[in-house]
Amino acid sequence: MSRVVFTALLLSLVNATAETPYQSSIEQWRQQREARLKADGGWLTVAGLFWLKEGVNTAGTDPSCDIVLPRGPARVGVFELHNGKTTFRPATGAAMDLKPDAEGDPDEVKLESLTMFVIHRGQRYGIRMKDTESKFRKEFTGLHWFPVNESYRVTAKFVPNEPGKTIAVPNILGETEQEPSPGYVLFTLNGQSLRLDPVVEGKELFFIFHDRTSGKETYPPGRFLYSDFPKDGKVELDFNKAYNPPCAFTPFATCPLPPKQNRLPIRIEAGELNYGHH
Repeated sequence: MSRVVFTALLLSLVNATAETPYQSSIEQWRQQREARLKADGGWLTVAGLFWLKEGVNTAGTDPSCDIVLPRGPARVGVFELHNGKTTFRPATGAAMDLKPDAEGDPDEVKLESLTMFVIHRGQRYGIRMKDTESKFRKEFTGLHWFPVNESYRVTAKFVPNEPGKTIAVPNILGETEQEPSPGYVLFTLNGQSLRLDPVVEGKELFFIFHDRTSGKETYPPGRFLYSDFPKDGKVELDFNKAYNPPCAFTPFATCPLPPKQNRLPIRIEAGELNYGHH
């Protein structure tokens, strides 16, 4: 083989395997996704969830406590719930009122590697416990993904809803919440016309969807996808950024599930695979 031919074949191989700027951006996003998951405050540290009863809820390592901690004193203190207001009264020191997560960044109680705060779900209040020494974090084996495929980045038409429109969003607790939905998106993928209904989370549209990879290659209940708000009546949906809800990594999350209208009749072979799937 001549040097010219060999060089041409080598360049062809390099060009075939080189990442495009788009592929590189997705790979970077995926690395950041895994880093957030493994961070000190990431979902892999969520190691406990204790629903509060009205009145006094004891906390400590003593097995008789309502909230049993993996380390620390036998009695750390008590969480008192009265008419939707939670107060922490430590064994020593001053009491503090705790703002729940539904009202913004929650107030935290810290003890060694543990962080505890109040969550509000439906009519219930609970204490979520994070532990930087959680077994979920220590035993984490990494994320796996479908290969990046730019055909799964689509432009959708945004159809606005009437102001105040809500959609029913179920969750793993067996509850259903009515969440504000500013509109829906229409798009074509794999030759099929499809629709998804988002809710609003912060400054983004939040899609919870199920497809025909769910329960096979991907997480059985469904996956999450975010997008920017519409611009000129259009929304970009990039399913290469579809990812698993926290419930795929810890049993102590309270994940929303796909609304019934967000069950897509096609396979979305893009995004994050089920945890542990290779």
